Amino acid sequence: MLILGLSAFAHDSAAALFRDGEIACMAEEERWNREKHTGAFPLGAIGSCLAEAGVAAGAVDRVAFFLRPDLVGARLDAVARDFWPRSALATARGGALLAALEPRLRAGLAEAGIGAPVAFVEHHLAHAASAFLLSPFERAAILTADGKGEWSSTTLGRGEGTRVSIHEEILFPHSLGYLYSVVTKWLGFHPWGGEGKVQGLAAYGEPRFVPELRRLLLPNEDGSFRLDLQFFRHHLGLPWISRPLARLLGPPRSPDAPLEQRHEDVAASLQAVLEEALLRLATRLRAVSGEPRLCCAGGVFLNSTSNARLRDSGIYEDVFVQPVSHDAGAALGAALAVHAEEGGARPAPLAELTLGPALSDDEAARALVGSGLEVTRCEDPTEPAARLLAEGRVIGWVQGRLEVGPRALGARSILADPRRAEMKDLVNERVKKREPFRPFAPAVLAEKCAEWFERPGPFPWMIVCVPVRRDRRAQIPAVVHQDGTARVQTVDARTQPLFHRLISRFEAATGVPVLLNTSFNLRGEPMVRGAEDAVSCMLRTDLEHLFVGGWWARKPRAPAP
Repeated sequence: MLILGLSAFAHDSAAALFRDGEIACMAEEERWNREKHTGAFPLGAIGSCLAEAGVAAGAVDRVAFFLRPDLVGARLDAVARDFWPRSALATARGGALLAALEPRLRAGLAEAGIGAPVAFVEHHLAHAASAFLLSPFERAAILTADGKGEWSSTTLGRGEGTRVSIHEEILFPHSLGYLYSVVTKWLGFHPWGGEGKVQGLAAYGEPRFVPELRRLLLPNEDGSFRLDLQFFRHHLGLPWISRPLARLLGPPRSPDAPLEQRHEDVAASLQAVLEEALLRLATRLRAVSGEPRLCCAGGVFLNSTSNARLRDSGIYEDVFVQPVSHDAGAALGAALAVHAEEGGARPAPLAELTLGPALSDDEAARALVGSGLEVTRCEDPTEPAARLLAEGRVIGWVQGRLEVGPRALGARSILADPRRAEMKDLVNERVKKREPFRPFAPAVLAEKCAEWFERPGPFPWMIVCVPVRRDRRAQIPAVVHQDGTARVQTVDARTQPLFHRLISRFEAATGVPVLLNTSFNLRGEPMVRGAEDAVSCMLRTDLEHLFVGGWWARKPRAPAP
């Protein structure tokens, strides 16, 4: 049985192909059309999944779509009724999008050559299935949270075996995702993409605006919440920043204006209020479900700081956060939900995120020929790469299958020496070309994690922040956040043998089993897909060394080690 899961027409479009209940391939469309967070139909991603799995489009048995149009219609009717006439613009826009959804989906599938029947899966059920059915738990509580699905923004549920059920939900316009995104907009960043910047900025601030932000998010006695809608306009289709919000927090920041202390403090306060809300929900869910383990998904759970707070709270014995928690991951969940509904067995627990198409040696050679780069064939690229890193050079690293999700995990990465404090500014300014406050993550040998961080791991997906041991912080300053934590990635020799060997060689040269690891892309661009994108990115930055498969490329001015 071949099931193709899809997310499309919102943001973070993706395709996930399951063969007999196991993931054969997954890809995000932004890596093909080069539009970050694209909502386009994932034609390129579908084609790559079919090619990687070696199957024809006509072999797909079912298509699972991550949204139910009928529930979208019910939400539009409710918003129109409850907020009329102010909701007229949002209702008209939403109605037009809804009317076009199914025709656009059918046209996209036809272009891809797929004629299989389509199952429409409720959005938060897809998130919940992606969390529980890929977890290592036989039974668990399930918490999902994002901006909105069809109507739900937050759900509380439970999973057992292959059964996933949702017991309680919080409905749009009340939403933790929209709370965070509206303040993201106030801070001068773009919603549905800039939230990670706000999380990074929060580490520099003091939460002195918590009383003001608590006025936006009102807790209920049962642990749920509601927004004070006088401060919000997202449900009305109007500009995001309301006059009451501007009076409460002050004038919004222009995207090109300097960041001030108050902006950092608002970000820190927003982070604190989000964490309070998640802890209340988690406490409520533990009480009603009775389950000692928790699974989480939805865009809110890309926030590694709040994930750490939830994990360390002691409310649950164990917490699994699905690492592709945004809407791309709902493509996984939609396919899993359909597979389970048809009586299929649970897949193996998620073990790695290199689920995309593999880099071929021919592709690498084609991209490098005529690039103007000096190219050398490497039998083992980890040897020269480790020497360059130990000397303080920044390198591009493109190896194996493409990752899915927003984090680079050693397949499409920019790597540097974490011992050098100046690396943070150098990589931000000269390579990534992004804001100077943006942090970087450490990739550490899994077996050495407890020697450098205050939790033993494993943390394979950069989805939680972990305190760096106090006696180690000065040794790896380029990857330590302002608050002494790091969004750590543990690298296991079994699942990532090449990346593990590279870090091991770096350790042999420096005594430090840690590398600075960040996604291979420029500010505002998606992560590179393969060799061609990597070469293009390299030529537009100060990056001087690139390892693609078994090839080492360097700019003519870059000396060999």
